Amino acid sequence: MDQRDQRAELGEFLRSRRARLRPDDVGLPDYGRHRRVPGLRREELAQLAGVSVAYYTRLEQGAGHNVSAEVLDAIARALRLDGSERAHLTHLARPKARRRRQSHRPQQVRPELRTLMDAMEGVPAYLVGHRQDVIGWNRLAAAVFGDFGGLPAAERNLVRLVFLDPATAELYADWECRACEVVSNLRMYAGQNPDDEQLSALVGELSVKNEEFRRLWAAHTVADKTHGVKRLRHPLVGEMHLSFETLRLPDDPAQSLVTFHAAPGSPSADALRLLSSWSVPSAPSTPPTPSTPSARSTPSAPPAPSAPSTKEADGRNPSATA
Repeated sequence: MDQRDQRAELGEFLRSRRARLRPDDVGLPDYGRHRRVPGLRREELAQLAGVSVAYYTRLEQGAGHNVSAEVLDAIARALRLDGSERAHLTHLARPKARRRRQSHRPQQVRPELRTLMDAMEGVPAYLVGHRQDVIGWNRLAAAVFGDFGGLPAAERNLVRLVFLDPATAELYADWECRACEVVSNLRMYAGQNPDDEQLSALVGELSVKNEEFRRLWAAHTVADKTHGVKRLRHPLVGEMHLSFETLRLPDDPAQSLVTFHAAPGSPSADALRLLSSWSVPSAPSTPPTPSTPSARSTPSAPPAPSAPSTKEADGRNPSATA
């Protein structure tokens, strides 16, 4: 993304945040006149931020340069931005020095992290890198969210799976919320990494193939949700409520370890134990990229208690999708 595109992104973001506010939201009188655009007018926002209308208009038109931190802070207050939105505004308005384009080499996972995830019995965990690529996982994460190892490395991406994998839509009971989360997080990443060519390719593919992604991407919503609860409808064990925590690695903030757990004694905890008993140690959590695409494993009913487990016999994990 060149500087002109970056300024255009800034203008679109400011307009989208201005459109969601009404005069009575910010203490301004609303005389009931017909408003040609949704939300606040530019002159109303400029008044709240204490800047001239001409200056704010230049910002929205992508003509602003060297915007001071004080002006950005005043605009952020006027727009009622939260912490994630403030950070995104700063990345767009005051981009850091242009960095070298990111390498296409696979992201590296430290062996100690793989060992840690494998040791987390009873806790589904996966490691997320650039663009929400899944670059590592343990066997229970594969049993809950899907056989990541059965996908080509280029398709192990949370955003891509949410919008293009039908089984994922079935897995998330609150799919609309999940879709908004991954798009909002990807928007933040885009503001921080405007030169990521693989990001541009991902956004282009999803925009062509999924109408809901296009709508959410155009909304310019940004958020960084690091904890909460996921409601899942697993094809083998039914509904589960799993709390998640996102832990960023101190020595590599681009990588985050996401863990899931159920409340002790809950039906969800019983379901996790059942999935763990069906799954068996499989391939390493970050297998080498397959030379040819492989079909994703399809969940099947568990074997009868008296019969030997076919999952143990053929080494597959019962799974849904990420």
